[in-house]
Amino acid sequence: MRQLVSKEDATLSVREQCRLLEINRSGVYYKPVGVSAENLEVMRLMDRHNTFHPDEGVQSMRNMLMQHQLVVNHKRIRRLMRLMDIKAIYPRKNLTKQAKGEYKYAYLLRNMDITRRNQVWSIDITYIAMANGFMYLTAIIDVYSRFIVGWHVGNSLDAQVSVDVLKEAIARYGKPEIVNSDQGSQYTSADWVSCVQSYKTDDSEIKISMDGKGRATDNIWIERFWRTIKRGYVYLHPAEDGIELHLGVRDYIDYYNYSKGHTAHHGLPPCTAFGVAKPSNVESSKKALHYIKLPETMGTLQIN
Repeated sequence: MRQLVSKEDATLSVREQCRLLEINRSGVYYKPVGVSAENLEVMRLMDRHNTFHPDEGVQSMRNMLMQHQLVVNHKRIRRLMRLMDIKAIYPRKNLTKQAKGEYKYAYLLRNMDITRRNQVWSIDITYIAMANGFMYLTAIIDVYSRFIVGWHVGNSLDAQVSVDVLKEAIARYGKPEIVNSDQGSQYTSADWVSCVQSYKTDDSEIKISMDGKGRATDNIWIERFWRTIKRGYVYLHPAEDGIELHLGVRDYIDYYNYSKGHTAHHGLPPCTAFGVAKPSNVESSKKALHYIKLPETMGTLQIN
C-alpha cells in the first residue's frame, strides 16, 4: 500500500493520502536499514561453518566465532541463522505438532531404487555470501543423474520463487515422478502444494515427498551440491553484486552439468546420465578452470 503514496501529487498531501489508504504516515518515510558489515562477516563465517558442520547449532557457532575474535551472543546468532535460513541438522523429539498438517507429506525415498532420470527431483534453498551482502540460491537436482534442472538467484525466500523454478524445469525437461524437499515454509505452503498437484492428469501425477524433521541424509543430494558450488565458486570468488553472482552461478552450473565428472557415473558429467547434450551456448569446459584453486605455491589459475 505504501507504494501507492506519491510525494509529488499536487492535489493530495501525503497526510491525506495516508488517511485515505489507512496506513501510518511514518512508514512512507521509513528507509530499511541494510545488514551491517559486522553481521555480514558473522554470516559469512557461519555459512562456511555450516557447510562443513551442518549438525552444529547456536552454541557451536558462538564458540567458532570466539575463535575468530568475535563475541556474539546467542540471540543474535539465532536471529542471523533465521535470516540465512539455516538450521542445525540433528534428530529432534516429536514434542509438538505444527499447524497446517495437510501440507506435510511423508518421505517417500527410503529404500527406493532410483534408476532413471526424472524419477526423483530434489529442491532446496541455500544462503550465498557476497563481498557486500548476500542472496539466496534455489536449485532442483535430478537425483539419478545429479543434473541441475533448474535454479534461481534472488533476495527472497517466498514460496513463489520455488514454484517458478519448478515450472521452468518441467517446461524444459518434463515432469518428475516425485519431488522431494524439506519441511520449510516454502514447501508446506498452499502455493507449493497446489502447483505440484496442478500437474496431475488421469494417468500420472507428481508425488510430494518431504524430509523427516532433522534428518541429515534425506535430502543429501542437493546438500552435496551446495557444498560443491560453495567450495568451487562462492568462497573463492565472492560476488560484488547480484548480476555478477547470477553470471558466476550460471557458469559454474554449466560447468557442473556438462563438464565436471561425477563418481556416481564413472567420472562422466551429469548431462550424460540425464541424456542431454551440451547446448551450443555453453562454452568449453576450459572456461570453468578459473574455479579450480591450485596449491598456494602455484596461485589461482585464471583463464580469460
